[in-house]
Amino acid sequence: MSTRTPEPLRRTAPAPPVRLVHLGLGGFFRAHQAWYTARAGDADRWGFAAFSGRSRRLAESLEAQGGLYTLVTRAADGDRFEVVGSVARAHAGDDHTAWLAYLADPAVAVVTLTVTEAGYRRRPDGGLDLSDADVAADVEALTADPRAPVRTAPARLVAGLAARRAGGGGPLAVVPCDNLPGNGLVAARVTVELARQVDDALAEWVDEHVSFVTTMVDRITPRTTDDDVDAVAQGTGRDDAVPVVTEPFSEWVLSGSFPAGRPRWEDAGARITDDVEAYEQRKLWLLNGAHSLLAYAGSVRGHATVSDAMADPDCRRWVEQWWADASRYLPQPDRELAGYRAALRERFDNPRIRHQLSQIVADGSQKLPVRILPALRRARTEGRVPCAATLVLAAWVAHLRGRGAPVDDPRAAELTAAAAGEPRQAVRAVLGALDPGLGRDADVVRAVVRHLAELTP
Repeated sequence: MSTRTPEPLRRTAPAPPVRLVHLGLGGFFRAHQAWYTARAGDADRWGFAAFSGRSRRLAESLEAQGGLYTLVTRAADGDRFEVVGSVARAHAGDDHTAWLAYLADPAVAVVTLTVTEAGYRRRPDGGLDLSDADVAADVEALTADPRAPVRTAPARLVAGLAARRAGGGGPLAVVPCDNLPGNGLVAARVTVELARQVDDALAEWVDEHVSFVTTMVDRITPRTTDDDVDAVAQGTGRDDAVPVVTEPFSEWVLSGSFPAGRPRWEDAGARITDDVEAYEQRKLWLLNGAHSLLAYAGSVRGHATVSDAMADPDCRRWVEQWWADASRYLPQPDRELAGYRAALRERFDNPRIRHQLSQIVADGSQKLPVRILPALRRARTEGRVPCAATLVLAAWVAHLRGRGAPVDDPRAAELTAAAAGEPRQAVRAVLGALDPGLGRDADVVRAVVRHLAELTP
C-alpha cells in the first residue's frame, strides 16, 4: 500500500465554456451524460453547469475541485480511473439566480435532466399533478413573480424558460435522461401544462422554441462509499472527495432535434436515431424490470446487492422467467435479445459493482407501471397469468408490508396503509392503487397472493 500523501484534484487548464445545463447532479449524470460529453470530439466547446437536487455538499465539493472528478470503471478484473472534465461549474439546487442566468444565456443550447421518475410530478394519466402541494405552491409563486424560487423540476424548467424568453435567449433542447418510456413527451407535457397555468403566452413560446428529446440511458452506477474514495487515492495518488463508480457497459440512444446544436456525443458511442422506442422498451423491461424483481424479491430474501441476489438460484431462476416472458413481446430478433440478456447476466454477476438493492427499491409506484405492467397486460390479453410478473408484484407488496429494504416511495403513506392487514385484502388494495384493473383481476390477485405466501411464510 502506498504511503505517499495524495495530491488534491484540481483543474489546471481552463474549463470548457458552459453551453449545457444539467438538473440532478449525482453519480449517474457524472457516469453517463458528463462522461459522453467529455469524450465527444468537440468536448473543448461544451461544458456543463450542473445543479444538485438536494445535496449542497456534493456541489460544493465538486466546485472546490474545479468540477473535476474521477470516474472509476469497475470491471470484474480491476478498476480503471479517468478524470472527467466536462462539468465546468457545480451549483447547489437552491442557487436559483444562477439557474435563471444560465437558462437565459443564448450560449446555452441544451438542458439535461436526471430527476427520477417521481420528479416529473405526474398524475396516473400522465398529466401534471396540480393537486401536488409543491406544484400548486410553485404555480402560485411563478404567477406572482416568474423569477421566484421554486421547488419542483417542472417549475424549475418553466422558470428557466421564462427567463430565456424574457432575455431573448432563443431556442434550445431539453433532454430528459430518466428511465421513463417516451421521456421527451413526458417532460414536454408537464412543462407546457405548468407553463400554461402561469402564462399562456409562455406556454406558446415553449411549444415554438423548445424541443424535447426522447432518450434511453443505461449505466449502473452504485452509490460511492468511503472505500471508493480511498481506492481512488491509492490508485491515482489524487485526493478526490467525490469520485463516481460505474460499470464498463454504457448505452445512450437519443431521438429529437437540437435547434441550438449539441456535442458530438456519437463520437463517444451514443446512438442518434429517429425512433428510440424499441431500445427503450427492451431496456426498461429486461434490465430495469429484472432490477425491480431482484430489489424486492432479493431484499425480502435477505440479499443486499444485485450480484448477491443473482447468486441465489431462486432469484436467478425468477429473473430468467421474467426475461423469457417479457421477451415474447419485444420487437427485436431472438438472437439480438439473447445477446442482450447474456450481457445483462455478465453485468448483474459482476461482484465488484456493489449495486445496492435498497437503492433500486425507491419509487416502485412510479417504476413498476413502466417496467412490469406492460408485459403483464400483454400476457393477460392472451389469457395467461405470467409467473414472474406476478411474483414481482408479490415481492413489492411484501416490501410495502415491511419486509426487505425500507420503503422509499412518493406514495409511501398511502401504499403501506393499503398493504396492511389480511394478505388477500392487502394485495387487492395495493394492486388497485397501482392500476384499478389489476385489483379487479381475480386471477392476478390469486397469483400474487400465492407468491406472497411463498415469499413470506
